[in-house]
Amino acid sequence: MENTFYKGSAYINGKFVDSEKTIPVISTIDGSTIGSVAALSKKDIDMAFEGAHLAFNLWRNLTPEMRIKKIKEFAEYFIAEKEFLATLMSYEIGKSYNDALKEVERSYENIFETIEVYEKEFVNPSVIGPEVNKIKGKTGYFYNVPVGVVLAIAPFNYPINLGLAKIIPTLLVGNTIVFKPATQGSLVSSQLAKYFDQANFIAGVFNLVTGKGSEIGDYILENKRIQGATFTGSSDIGFKLASKLPMKPLVLELGGKDAAIVTNNADVELAAKEIIKGAFGYSGQRCTAIKRVLVTKEIADDLLIHLIKEAQKLKVGNPLNNPDITPLIDRKAVDFNIDLIDDAINHGANLVYGGNIEGYNLLRHTILDNVSTKSKLAWEEPFGPVLPIIRVSTINEAIAIANASEYGLQGSVFTKDLEEARTIAKYLDTGTVNINRGSSRGPDIFPFIGIKKSGFGVQGIRDSLKAMTRVKGIVENE
Repeated sequence: MENTFYKGSAYINGKFVDSEKTIPVISTIDGSTIGSVAALSKKDIDMAFEGAHLAFNLWRNLTPEMRIKKIKEFAEYFIAEKEFLATLMSYEIGKSYNDALKEVERSYENIFETIEVYEKEFVNPSVIGPEVNKIKGKTGYFYNVPVGVVLAIAPFNYPINLGLAKIIPTLLVGNTIVFKPATQGSLVSSQLAKYFDQANFIAGVFNLVTGKGSEIGDYILENKRIQGATFTGSSDIGFKLASKLPMKPLVLELGGKDAAIVTNNADVELAAKEIIKGAFGYSGQRCTAIKRVLVTKEIADDLLIHLIKEAQKLKVGNPLNNPDITPLIDRKAVDFNIDLIDDAINHGANLVYGGNIEGYNLLRHTILDNVSTKSKLAWEEPFGPVLPIIRVSTINEAIAIANASEYGLQGSVFTKDLEEARTIAKYLDTGTVNINRGSSRGPDIFPFIGIKKSGFGVQGIRDSLKAMTRVKGIVENE
């Protein structure tokens, strides 16, 4: 792939679309230009939504078996190029090759798990009748029916997994889709259109639009054809999307400031391993990354020793060589993380590991101890390999600090006392709490929930199938 230039086309109404104006795609590895994607015009955007609208009735009126058949065909074309997709992902978004390959393979498996749940739970209606519910003379059949044209927006960090986690459930239940990937990530995401085209989908069922969000983002959000939206990205854009789509199905996966609470009863060695893995996987560029540690003062020193020991095991370098820490998505992200580190130090934190730049956009994973709650790092999401340690006097103080965040995605509790863990989990204001494990998105069949500024609605295989449907009842009277 070295020295190869890749062109990412948009895909509208069954045709690949290029534009005079393009957006260069810069490799996170060395800053070289590895390709370009189309910078679509407003006219192109209108065509995509119109095509999706016109295809809706054709697609939803296919039998479930026919839709499943087409999606399975797509899946086989997709998985056949898994090595190519993983390599392209490494160049474009800086993910280690092995992790990128796992993302592709996991996405393929999720397609079939989604189909299985769809067949079991969504093809047939739920029935409410006199036999079970003591209703006289009435039987109700309640179907999950598609809403229409759905807008799906995916982030750079999991362009394949989070893209297909939106696309496949949306299409299975009978909707059509306009998919907008992040600008950095558009090159690998644009490959998905090729597989839909090879599978001969009805023109307009799947559309892929590319361009800078700053130029076409607002215009996309204002399209009147949108009947539902599923979005992963920043809280600001998520709120803007919500304001544009009142009274329509909406799923938002936004930011996080996931806390790991470590009590006096914790297995410190286990906690350290899980925290390091949870904080620094994909260089911390994950909404579910552990982004702060709240630890009681009695065991803080012991935990810190183990954290540094685990951090020293991680390798830093070129994504193609499968290190643990890879370059951040761009220089802006590096500068933002450095600013958070400097601010924390200015507020009295001790830099105990890392903190230095080791190459193009490559920030060594960083641990800061004695981080003050007055520092920005205690509250802002770094989306990078920076882990603050906040020492607390009591578990109640830890819970209070965790809950004071504007985010509420996930949290972790480390203790060998299960009752203590359950009590802490009960009082944490997050969508999910993990006991003795780092925060994590999977398994994909689980509901994935964010509260406060972390999201709206529920994701996960079952919930994503349901999200872009409405209930339609047919009542038969005797």
